[in-house]
Amino acid sequence: MSNFDSIGLMKSINDKLGPYRKSQTETMQGFGQMAKAAMAEGAVSAKHKEMIALAIGVTQHCGGCIAFHVKALHRLGCTRAELEEALGVCVYMGGGPGLMLVAEALAAWDAIAQPA
Repeated sequence: MSNFDSIGLMKSINDKLGPYRKSQTETMQGFGQMAKAAMAEGAVSAKHKEMIALAIGVTQHCGGCIAFHVKALHRLGCTRAELEEALGVCVYMGGGPGLMLVAEALAAWDAIAQPA
């Protein structure tokens, strides 16, 4: 069982970035616009784009990325089976370190999937 607290991590990141968002408004607005454009439905579905983002988060060892993209995948109707297959690609591409981060992604899924 992983000790990864995805919900706590997302809250902590959002809380800590609050002052930065206020001091760097244009930068954060630009980042938000870039994210919105990159993740929009198109030739590649938004769900598949989130799977790509999650895979990058896993292979780059970014716990925050894992939490936020798992949350987005859950919101977009991704199933646990789809998540697990995508994580299998992460293990293939990231080896042992990728496998360790899979535990964090699954813990994030479990935390987000639980009713509030």
